[in-house]
Amino acid sequence: MKRYGWIIAAAVSLAAQAAAAANVSVTDAWARANMPGQPVSGAYMRIQSDADARLVGVSSSVVPRVEVHEMNMDGGVMRMREVKSLDLPKGKTVSLEPGGYHIMLMNLKKPIAAGDVIPLALTVESGGKRQTVEVKAVARAMDMSGGAMQHGAH
Repeated sequence: MKRYGWIIAAAVSLAAQAAAAANVSVTDAWARANMPGQPVSGAYMRIQSDADARLVGVSSSVVPRVEVHEMNMDGGVMRMREVKSLDLPKGKTVSLEPGGYHIMLMNLKKPIAAGDVIPLALTVESGGKRQTVEVKAVARAMDMSGGAMQHGAH
């Protein structure tokens, strides 16, 4: 029994680390389909955490450059800028949506078509620990006004 003590200690340590990490859920993840020649697009979703946390990074295996951005009005002009982190308050849903916080997909080598699946890895920090949350954003076609077409819209 003594020789297995390190295994039990390691398991207890891993369980304690997992308990300290926030439980983060992501719903309604989607990306904007774009036209040929457009090197950028956006991804949107709803994020909820059961502990105070922060989104501190995003990456993708199929998109060369990914950043978290914010859009807001500044002196009557809509401006967009990168943010280094985004607070995820305990128990509150944070919406990443067109016209607000969103994920920029940049330096695209080919257009994103409706139905494409864009894998995203969200880096979330909570309690001094970092975790990766894997997300699959399904691309949606855009209607003529620039909004995403929902299920059943043609």
